[in-house]
Amino acid sequence: MKKILFFTCLFIITFNLSHGDAEEFVRVRLENFVGDAQEIQMQFTGDYFTLDPALSLQEGVNYRLYVKKGNLYLKGGEVNQQVDNSFLLIPRSYSENHRVYINERPYLGAMEFQVENNHFVRPVNQLPLEDYLKGVVPLEVFPSWNIEALKAQALAARTYAVSHLDEDMDDTTFYQVYGGYAWNARTTKAVEATKGQVITYKNKLIDAFYSASNGGMTENNKNVWGGDSRSFYPIKEDPFDPIHPWEFTLSKSQINLEEIDWESVNAWESLQEKDKEITAAMKRSINRQGYPGDIAILSIPKFVVDVKKYKSNRSMIGSIEVEFLQRLLDGTVLLGKVTLENVNLNRIRPMIGGTIFKSYYIDSLDSDDTKYVMKGRGYGHGVGMSQWGASIMGDKGKKYEEIIQFYFPGTTITNFEGILN
Repeated sequence: MKKILFFTCLFIITFNLSHGDAEEFVRVRLENFVGDAQEIQMQFTGDYFTLDPALSLQEGVNYRLYVKKGNLYLKGGEVNQQVDNSFLLIPRSYSENHRVYINERPYLGAMEFQVENNHFVRPVNQLPLEDYLKGVVPLEVFPSWNIEALKAQALAARTYAVSHLDEDMDDTTFYQVYGGYAWNARTTKAVEATKGQVITYKNKLIDAFYSASNGGMTENNKNVWGGDSRSFYPIKEDPFDPIHPWEFTLSKSQINLEEIDWESVNAWESLQEKDKEITAAMKRSINRQGYPGDIAILSIPKFVVDVKKYKSNRSMIGSIEVEFLQRLLDGTVLLGKVTLENVNLNRIRPMIGGTIFKSYYIDSLDSDDTKYVMKGRGYGHGVGMSQWGASIMGDKGKKYEEIIQFYFPGTTITNFEGILN
């Protein structure tokens, strides 16, 4: 922890020498585009240094950072050695000409490389808040949208980031999608036009939640995450959201157990589910529920949603049953079953996949002897701002302040420096 704090202070000092004024910094764990990798490729442009005075790295050289037996190694050019398991790469000065490339994707600022879980290389990017937002907004919305909608997105993204300054955020939807130096001229303009502005309620930061589409009805935060209900997250009709209807089909039987030829040496490899995208999500979920090894989905004998709904017309609870095969490391194959009975739908949706089971605004779930068909509307939790709704509001001539007030009623736009001090 002392090394990390020292790194933070050192980078801020370096930045201030070039810019002359202080700025808030963020730390972002790179997971979305890197994944869990035992090895990554790294190179940089510009003048960078490390905290090891004996280690000199060269601009333009392709370096391999990899984990072996829990230790971090660096190889490239004339370098081939073990380095600290918290390896730091810091620019001599901060600018757009100083870039670190991770698997060919550019990032500004400093980069720390950590050994994660004794197996993986985890890059952590540190850079100024406003430049972080320039790498967020073009990945959260379409840069071609109306500029007022882009400003509203910038404001929501900044508010969310400022409320998490003390954390190591990641670059996934768990926080905000961040693409590094993947800037776009229009979204950069929106970030700069709203620089320093955040959304507050009674002089305190709000979480500024947003999702792609609320299906025509906003949702209250309590219905999604529990806790106290916030007045700036009301349940109300949204005439601007384009609804975004969706549906998916799930076969009840995925693999016929009786047709498996266990005498074949490739028996396991020959197993193929009918709905590969959905069953891939089911496999990950089953692994997380304490079933290690390879998983093959056999059937989904039960999948129902309770008729009880919130005032927003979103469904609350449901049940699902999944039968599967589990192959252990020694080759043993077991028959297993996971049953979730009358549970919150936020436990079932990940088993289907959030890009398929897009929201809890469910219009119907029908079934016959062979399949389930679910239909719904919206994309995401529906709390706070609808990104598509904001886009349409902008097209109708609404300013970003009006967009913010519609989706976060009763809030105030202010400069975050007055909140942090």
